[in-house]
Amino acid sequence: MISGVESSASGAPVSTAPAETGLHARVLEHLGTAICGGELAPGSVLNIDELVDRYAVSRSVIREVLRVLASMGFIETRRRVGVLIRPATSWNVFDPQVIRWRLASAGRMAQLRSITELRTAVEPHAALLAATRADHDEASDLVGLAAKMWAAGKAGDEERFLSLDIEFHRRVLRASGNEMFLRLQDLIAEVLTGRHKHHLMPHHPHEQALQLHAEVAQAIQRHDGERARRAMVELMEQAFDEMRSLWEQTGEPSRG
Repeated sequence: MISGVESSASGAPVSTAPAETGLHARVLEHLGTAICGGELAPGSVLNIDELVDRYAVSRSVIREVLRVLASMGFIETRRRVGVLIRPATSWNVFDPQVIRWRLASAGRMAQLRSITELRTAVEPHAALLAATRADHDEASDLVGLAAKMWAAGKAGDEERFLSLDIEFHRRVLRASGNEMFLRLQDLIAEVLTGRHKHHLMPHHPHEQALQLHAEVAQAIQRHDGERARRAMVELMEQAFDEMRSLWEQTGEPSRG
């Protein structure tokens, strides 16, 4: 029998996987967000039977959710104690799903700050490397993307601008030729998506940001690594300035 498929009385296959998958995703999302938001504090004990009753799911669904949370560093099982919530210092903060949950929590500004600091350390050097390693087609595609971003930004087409922005930064990372830099693409996509989802970006991108994307692309096309690096640094600084004004408006802590 195929995994996840049962037979009906008539002998026809009946899939049970989609329902189980849906339940698993719902419970995982709720618990992950609760842990990131501090509703389930470090040191709290999770009881499997209570979780089964609360979410009206099977023990197998709860066990699978706990397995995923454990892989993220959110929980650990101790003998004679049970399932414990671990502190944030134990979390796999590079997991895109963890980033998504943190952005959905009260501590989103701290998450934005930390990941922007990471981007500031990595993306300028990626741009510098891309200027020396990108081939003609890669560089031309970046210039074209920057032009499309300019048009979408000026038109106020937020969805298209977000999609192009994610693709632009992914291509810079890829053009760097560094496979470890490229692995950061999902993290960057999550933070850009999160800023958009939680209304933490201006409706119309600042003209300076649009210009800086174009300068990064043009510098890479001209093989001017230092200019590409400086333009990307300026782009990160501009993002910091946008977020700093948000921290001041909301009063939310920038660390946590």
